[in-house]
Formats: sequence, C-alpha cells, structure tokens
Amino acid sequence: MNTKGAGHRMDRTHDTAAFFTADGDGLLPGEDARSWWSPDALHGRLLGGLLARALEREHHAEGLHFARLTVDLFRTCPFAPVRVTTERIRDGRRIRVADAVVHGANGVVARASAVLLRRGEQPAGEVPATPDWDAPPPEEIAPVRHGMPWNFWQFDGDNRPVTSWRGVAVRRAWLRDEADLVAGESLSPFTRVALAADTSSPMSHRSDDDLEFINADYTLTLARLPLSDAIGFQATAHSSEDGVAAGHCTLYDTAGPIGYSMTTALANSRRS
Repeated sequence: MNTKGAGHRMDRTHDTAAFFTADGDGLLPGEDARSWWSPDALHGRLLGGLLARALEREHHAEGLHFARLTVDLFRTCPFAPVRVTTERIRDGRRIRVADAVVHGANGVVARASAVLLRRGEQPAGEVPATPDWDAPPPEEIAPVRHGMPWNFWQFDGDNRPVTSWRGVAVRRAWLRDEADLVAGESLSPFTRVALAADTSSPMSHRSDDDLEFINADYTLTLARLPLSDAIGFQATAHSSEDGVAAGHCTLYDTAGPIGYSMTTALANSRRS
C-alpha cells in the first residue's frame, strides 16, 4: 500500500477564486463555474458537488457514512444563481436515505440520492478485494493541467505521464481541486470526492480522438472517505453502442482504494 499522504489532509493556501458564493439561500457562480460544453451553462460536476454539500450539511450524523451517491444530470443549468433543497426519505436504525435537487433559472436541473450506512464492527474473514495501487503520488508526476481551479495528472499503466489517451491501454489520473466549492468553506472529504467523481465520464468514455459522450449521471460508492486531497482514478470499463455508453472507474486516495464511480453517457451529436 502506498501510504504517502495517508492519514492527513494536505495543508495548502491558494488565492484561486471559489466556484460559488453563498447569498442567502442561493449560490452565485464565479467565472470558473462555466461549463466546458457551453459558456452559458454551469459545469455539471459542480452540480454534483453542490448536491453532496447540501446532503452532508443537512443529513449527515456521527456514525453514519455516505456509502452511495447517485447524481442525475438531466438538464443544462444556465450560468445563473442556483439553490439546493433536500428531503429525508428514510431514517432507520442502520440506514438513512436522503434526496436533493438543484434549482436553476430554468427549473430543476439535477438531483441526487444518497444512502448513509451506520458504521459497525468489521466481519471476520477475507474477501477478494480491490488491490492496492502502485501509482506514484501526484507530487512525483508532472500535471497535465495546472494553474487552474484544479490540478490534473494523467498517466498510463506503467505510471508514465501522458498528455493524451491516444494509444494508452490503461488510463490513470489524479485530480485535486484547488478552489473552494463555496467561498469561505473548505472542501470536506465527501464533497471533494463527489466533486471529483464526475471525472469518471471523460476517463472511461474519451476516445483516441476526443470526448464525444456527455454524461447523464454518475453513481459514487464509497467504502471509506478519502484521506488525501488528491483523488485517483483508474478507468476499468467502457461499453457503448448506438450512441449510449456505460463506464466505470476505481477510485483511490494516496493510501489505497476507496470505492468506485459508474457513469452513463449519450453521444453528443449536437457538437457537430
């Protein structure tokens, strides 16, 4: 197991502007919140982060762990203020279920469902498990993108840095957000990994030429929360036919595997 960075959070200061600023019940987007697909829209992965933030603020409790988060991105959100509302669906002794929705200028634009499970004693016995990663920590790899609200490192199965996925059989990456999601609030481990999990779509669906699929949703499953600010990805599956794709990534922190992110996507024919 690679334990570099395990057990603590990286202590960094930066002057990167936050993606949103709180204003009463609303959230005002900053310039870095614009979508890659359209400058008039909000970036979809930020909606997942806002949903996770609201669910954690309103439904987390000591002893409960966010084991699953499913985010549906079913409508483009205009570049305008948004607000998030939540609802508790189930509250049992060992399981809690809560939903959240993002309200944009054009109505409801995204929703999420979260399952929180109560932590307890680990059962005895061995189960075949996801192996530890042999990937070097981010500090030992040159980032592909930096000086932005996030740093992104991508490399192949031999841990060699790559600038594109052309001809690369095994896709690996680290992602570390440098900007706060909401001004004045440090990213919690859960919000950080929820914000990163949308990256499973380009990791699993990008072709040798370009990213021609736009994701409709992603489901994040977590055995534990990340211990490091950097979230690691290894693309482990892609299937597509007739313009519909399903993809899968294994997620890591600098201590080892933490869970998985699965995504569905649709061919983005409107780009042409």
